[in-house]
Amino acid sequence: MSHHRSSCLASAPLLLLILSFLLASFFDTAAGQIGVCYGRIGNNLPRSEDVVAFYGQRNIKLMRLYDPDQEVLTALKGSNIELLLDVPNSDIQRIASNQSEADTWVRNNVRNYANGVKFRYISVGNEVQPSDPEGIFLLVAMQNIEIAVSDLGIKVSTAIDTRGLSGYPPSSGSFTPNFRVFIAPVIDFLVSKKSPLLVNIDTYFNNTVVNDGLNIYRNFFVALLDTIYAALEELSGGAVKIVVSETGWPTAGGTAASVYNARTYVNNLIQIVKTGSPKRPERATETYLLLDFDIKLVNNCSHTSGSRLDNRR
Repeated sequence: MSHHRSSCLASAPLLLLILSFLLASFFDTAAGQIGVCYGRIGNNLPRSEDVVAFYGQRNIKLMRLYDPDQEVLTALKGSNIELLLDVPNSDIQRIASNQSEADTWVRNNVRNYANGVKFRYISVGNEVQPSDPEGIFLLVAMQNIEIAVSDLGIKVSTAIDTRGLSGYPPSSGSFTPNFRVFIAPVIDFLVSKKSPLLVNIDTYFNNTVVNDGLNIYRNFFVALLDTIYAALEELSGGAVKIVVSETGWPTAGGTAASVYNARTYVNNLIQIVKTGSPKRPERATETYLLLDFDIKLVNNCSHTSGSRLDNRR
């Protein structure tokens, strides 16, 4: 996926107003385990303490933070919001180099806040690919972070996207040969630690109906979810739970991108993830929504070259 930024400006009150509209259904989200991704790219962003209070008022109990921003971590103290915290890709090689680097990262960004912040997961990297420079260091970095937090009850994982998937229909899902070699030892690690696999699912522009035996997928989000479960089963990872660590719909800048459609996507998704998927009908899907702090998508900017919202830092 390609991600882009814009210099268009919007006021902090406008951002919160639009978020209020998008999150109108969030007062009943516990069953579906819905959280939000808190990205911080943009200008005139609301203050971190205002954002945390805003989400708390809307009964949001889960948040993803793409890097250990000290201001946000401080604002989260005492909030009762559980945090999925990323180790940035740029830190992976250093953390893999020795255990003391992992211990230092955890001390600075987790232990220093653990008395007031609820850490749920640590994602070591985001959408790391086999060809990326940090790819060969990912597993060791995960292992080192796991050791560093072993007494804190925090699950360690990594967030992948769907570029490494192949197979159709969902029951034939698998990882591509190159990605399978890369991800198989990671899956073994997750199985051994009973940790989930974090997956960013981007369904923008995808509304295909998929027929798969007795299952008819009328929602591409669910079809992708079961494709990943099938790929995990192929690697003896059927016991691994999937957490959707990022999904969303843009409010402007592309075909069908609007605040109304983004709200429709959010509302429908909340209902979908409560009931699981055909492969895992008994399991609600913990899901993190990527919402609009990307200024270019909320202030009638003339264009954007990206296909979806991205306000990651």
